[in-house]
Amino acid sequence: MRRRWLFADQLGPHFLDGPRQPVLLVEAKSVFRRRVFHRQKAHLVLTALRHRAAELAGRATFVQAETYGAALRRVDGPIDACHPTSRPARELLRRHPRVEVLPPRGFATAPEEFMAWAHGRHTLRLEDFYRDARTRLGVLMDADEPIGGRWNYDSDNRLPAPKGQPALPVPEPPMPDEDDIDAQVRRDLDAWQADGVRFVGQDGPRLFPATRAEALDRLRHFIEHRLADFGPYEDAMLAGDPWMARSTLSSSLNLGLLDPMEVVAAAEQAYRSGAAPAASVEGFTRQIIGWRDYVWHLYWYRGAGYPRSNALRATRPLPRWFAELDADAVQARCLADVLAGVRDRAWVHHIPRLMVLGNYALQRGWRPSAVADWFHRCFVDGYAWVMTANVIGMSQYADGGAMTTKPYAAGGAYLDRMSDYCHGCRYNPRHRLGPDACPYTAGYWALLDRTRDSLTGNHRMAQPLKGLQRLPDLEAVVAQEHARGSRAP
Repeated sequence: MRRRWLFADQLGPHFLDGPRQPVLLVEAKSVFRRRVFHRQKAHLVLTALRHRAAELAGRATFVQAETYGAALRRVDGPIDACHPTSRPARELLRRHPRVEVLPPRGFATAPEEFMAWAHGRHTLRLEDFYRDARTRLGVLMDADEPIGGRWNYDSDNRLPAPKGQPALPVPEPPMPDEDDIDAQVRRDLDAWQADGVRFVGQDGPRLFPATRAEALDRLRHFIEHRLADFGPYEDAMLAGDPWMARSTLSSSLNLGLLDPMEVVAAAEQAYRSGAAPAASVEGFTRQIIGWRDYVWHLYWYRGAGYPRSNALRATRPLPRWFAELDADAVQARCLADVLAGVRDRAWVHHIPRLMVLGNYALQRGWRPSAVADWFHRCFVDGYAWVMTANVIGMSQYADGGAMTTKPYAAGGAYLDRMSDYCHGCRYNPRHRLGPDACPYTAGYWALLDRTRDSLTGNHRMAQPLKGLQRLPDLEAVVAQEHARGSRAP
């Protein structure tokens, strides 16, 4: 039997063919030399890999080496591997004649199924893909119809943050207990830093599952205690509640500790038993077999040039305060809190990513590929396949609308409506000019001014562009934003 090479994002049992299959696990230090990762991300990946090696002791060969190539030279015999999740990893496998590459695992839709769906379509929209996946997989269906007669419950899942509440009334996700493997990883990372390997962000207690047992425990807790509230407040933000009712399972899925279909099955069972409403279960399911699979397949379908897309011609570099997660340099309350969340946890939920971090980058015209790389390196669930479509396509509109119908840009009014950030902030979300002008409100109009030629003809942008033409102080707003430059707001 061939030895199965498990990458560090292929750690669940569904990546193996049986209980006796020999396994290869490789820890390559060069991965962490090439990029400046968040310290907690590096810790999670390494401890998950080492925990899996300990679980498979007796049939696993665990090699710690400087490079993957050096590790392979220390292993004899034929090897196979499930299709990796990045182009560089795929090329690595193709260069080694001893390695047979198998079809991908860890996703609900196979490549040939995605290709069959995409064939002949002028646009590849999430909603169409999601409905096809629901039908094909038989998820949340009553015979041939979606549950409740509706495919989409988005209109029920847009409540703003509850007024006067510092946090949602749901228990926080259970935190893992660190062990001797975690302690050794922390010592090794300290030694690596002394040897010149750089990280960003704060070290801290591990917050995310590193084993399948931990991931299953968090899944059970979410289904029982948090899923019911997931839907209504899916788009809301609270400064005092980083977790809200999110599942916090993205890193477990992306490490391969959980299979997406078992996660969806658990959510559907909660709906069928009456433990969670349709809107919450549908919204969560959409994220797993809809959005997650969708961005995975777009990473491969769009080709190697997609990460360099730059339809809005954004060329500014990431400022140092942002790149280094210097939240203390920021006065805008929303951005300071969210950037601190990245610094301290290597994670914030989807809406702060899109509407605080990505929105600010889009408004300032930062280079999309640099923004995507930052998200890849600084988030525990960040990988090239995750962040390419999420950032290049959705967040930065760098593909010119191939993925979304309009840019995800908004001013301070949106943040004021959907969060409690604007209360106590030195900036006023209603002001676009002056010392208390909200950087998001001013930045929104500066973005429209800079990109109006590219957005003219987009029917969803017609009304905002008309508003731009009527703005009496546009020239002063643009000058103000130009003067701000790369300074932290």
